[in-house]
Amino acid sequence: MYNLVLMAARPSDWTHERFIDWWRGDHAELTRTLPGLRSWRHTEIETALEPRSEGWDGVSVLGFDTAEDLRKALDSPEWAAAVAQVGDMKGRRIAVMGGEKDMLAG
Repeated sequence: MYNLVLMAARPSDWTHERFIDWWRGDHAELTRTLPGLRSWRHTEIETALEPRSEGWDGVSVLGFDTAEDLRKALDSPEWAAAVAQVGDMKGRRIAVMGGEKDMLAG
């Protein structure tokens, strides 16, 4: 599995609840249509365990079979629509991608 991992913080004028509802609602409708998307996990961040971890609202992990499948998704009109929906929301995000290894299975 090859993943796109997104950590996001809401715009300053939104509540945490509004942001999570949007992410799991309106924004999810667009995200689900990404070509090649095989899995999607979303975590609502409820507690920061240390001060340097504060200020984030959620994490999404979008899974694809290969790095090429992810790159195709990022070049798709569906991705462009999802990015356009975010627009100038003025929240923060970190976006990274890489290969997944199941550490329990060995």
